Amino acid sequence: MKSFVKTKLAVCLMGLAALSFNAAAATQNKTNAPAVSPAEKAKIEEVVHQYLVSHPEVLVEAMQVLQQKQYEQAQQTVKQTQQTASSFAKSLFHQANDPVAGNPDGKVTVVEFFDYQCPHCVDMAPVMSSIIKANPDLRVVFKDFPIRGPVSEFAARAALAANKQGKYDAFSHALLTSGQPLTQDSVLQTAKTIGLNVDKLKKDMEDQSIKDQLKANIKLAQDLKLFGTPALFIGKTNAKGSDTISYVPGSTDQKQLQSMIDQVK
Repeated sequence: MKSFVKTKLAVCLMGLAALSFNAAAATQNKTNAPAVSPAEKAKIEEVVHQYLVSHPEVLVEAMQVLQQKQYEQAQQTVKQTQQTASSFAKSLFHQANDPVAGNPDGKVTVVEFFDYQCPHCVDMAPVMSSIIKANPDLRVVFKDFPIRGPVSEFAARAALAANKQGKYDAFSHALLTSGQPLTQDSVLQTAKTIGLNVDKLKKDMEDQSIKDQLKANIKLAQDLKLFGTPALFIGKTNAKGSDTISYVPGSTDQKQLQSMIDQVK
């Protein structure tokens, strides 16, 4: 925590020093004065530094304003996603080849965007399993959304390839609940453990249809302005553009998710 605070302070110091320097330079440009010399720049930075050391409350206030602004921007993004989700109902609920768990004919659908290396997605794995068991009329669509690097992308392609063998759900759940850092080797070992044909899996992972499916998921996430994983959408399976689709940014517990499902029924 201390190192985090020091980093924030350093960023603020540099930012304010740069701001003061740029302001001085801008003033001189307007008056066609000579550019600020390195010595003058150093002096400005020293004055700003000394002021902030003497008045650290300025930094606290600046950080609070920044945090509030970031929070408001995030809230606005969430609101926009909620408002526009219904426009993407078909892509959310009925995109071709998406893995589906629960009741494929269920009247309510939950869509989850997730990454296998996301700790919050790992936390959601038992919640999703329990919510499926508790709701026989629930349909769940999984959107692999690998945003944490090459291993996440490798795991996502492997999971979609496992779907061709009818074992997406078992394989995906095993990856999320492995309790160990993922590597390409561990992904393939998990596939072997649950009885997948690993040679076929490797071949299918290179199939263009799987690459296109991931691209479609990423494009949809961008259109919805998702800024992380997990991301959940809940609505009627036959939702139209005018129907409300609930949006949950981040993880949630089973009670809250059940409440949102009940509201849709």
